[in-house]
Amino acid sequence: MKVLVADKSGFCPGVKSAISTAEKVLQHEKCVYSLGPIIHNNDVVKKLANKGLRTVENIDEIPSGTVLIRSHGAAPGEIAKLKEQGRDIVDATCILVKRVQQIAAELVKEGYKVIVIGNKDHPEVKAVVGSAKDVIVVADESDLCKLPIDSKLGVICQTTQGPEYFSKMLCAICKYGFSELKAINTLCKEAIKRQKSAVELCKKVDIMFVLGGLESANTRKLAELCKIHNPDTYHLQNFSELDTNILLGKKTAGVTAGASTPEWIITEFVEKLRSYKND
Repeated sequence: MKVLVADKSGFCPGVKSAISTAEKVLQHEKCVYSLGPIIHNNDVVKKLANKGLRTVENIDEIPSGTVLIRSHGAAPGEIAKLKEQGRDIVDATCILVKRVQQIAAELVKEGYKVIVIGNKDHPEVKAVVGSAKDVIVVADESDLCKLPIDSKLGVICQTTQGPEYFSKMLCAICKYGFSELKAINTLCKEAIKRQKSAVELCKKVDIMFVLGGLESANTRKLAELCKIHNPDTYHLQNFSELDTNILLGKKTAGVTAGASTPEWIITEFVEKLRSYKND
């Protein structure tokens, strides 16, 4: 089968840095705790777990030792609590995510009501909410009822969202009413590059595969965008999840991957797909 791979796919600089940081720490310590999965990819999490990285969901599960702050970041209150408990902290937060937290705090100081466009349950957004006072999260237009009328609004966005979604929500907020609006583009350029590359590729192939963790927001966004332009789009974590029956009648396949998908998963998938004989 002919297989084309998107020009931009796989690990972004922030993810590479987080994993590199974890591996360096694990070279010197047998057990390190990660406050939530270091990235949203089960294969990578399992690989690091075998080296001693233990994932916990809250601070109370950490008895002692070193704590890794994952790529999605953590709220300042959580970090302060860890320091109070005497934990050694290694910060692997993506610099773009940390920038969003800093912007949120600065907007509050300037007198703005902070609005975050994104998913309230995503760890990055939760960390941003914990970085400033009374932050409001809006995912769609049904959430606009949360906004205060005739107020100074400071709007930012979850980094892994797309420019179309950000602009759509900004337009909706503008119609709702405010006294002053300050919008800051906090979208990740690497995520946008992957989105554009994936959409371009999916239009050229019979079937499209998006590789990455099912909980990965940026991977899900890739799959959503590709699905719009190519209905035969499938979001898979790795090759073991592929049902080859869906390949029947397909001559050309496209492959892309989220920012938290390791190169070895992409390579394995592409090689096995290329060796598939569509008879």
